[in-house]
Amino acid sequence: MTIRLLLVDDHAVVRSGLRMLLASEADVEIVGEAGSGSEAVTAAGSERPNVILMDIGLPDMTGIEAARVIKSKFPNVAIVALTIHEDEEYFFKMLEAGASGYVPKRAAPEELLTAIRAAALGEVYLYPSLAKLLVKDYLSQEREQENKPMLDGLTEREQEVLSLLADGATNNEIAAALVISPKTVERHRENIMHKLHLHSRAELVRYAIRKGIIKA
Repeated sequence: MTIRLLLVDDHAVVRSGLRMLLASEADVEIVGEAGSGSEAVTAAGSERPNVILMDIGLPDMTGIEAARVIKSKFPNVAIVALTIHEDEEYFFKMLEAGASGYVPKRAAPEELLTAIRAAALGEVYLYPSLAKLLVKDYLSQEREQENKPMLDGLTEREQEVLSLLADGATNNEIAAALVISPKTVERHRENIMHKLHLHSRAELVRYAIRKGIIKA
């Protein structure tokens, strides 16, 4: 599978560096660049990427706003945030906008490639240390307000799968951890999303965080 990648950052030197880093990857084809949110929306339609690497701090509209517009017009396009912002506010807003990944610009190149490839496969990738910090902070606030609620009829195995999905594990990683097949993981994931009336992996992650089932 060749990943058609669109680079979105308002700094040309950053886009150039990303192009140099990613162009040598056999499974990545860089189909275009954009320097603003509106350019990203236009390029998403004209270049038909299947993954967009999106900065949050963009002129004319933020990466969050651009992601929301792009997902409404092109729901099959996966968006990975690559940003200097590592606080809870941006993280959750980007997930709510439909992002499939969140990676800080300080991350190693291997982490960025993992995020891009995971997004292309329909997975959600959250930079591990950042996700754990944000989830821990969020859960501490939630638990002060209310007791942990019931999990809407999910079986014990479905709760295990949901927890691992929310921690950013891929289907294959979940299968290995629970000693089941990837197809069984996929079936559990579909059942979970059906029971919870969710429509994307990002929504599933958000639900898991709100319910406090992630081991931060």
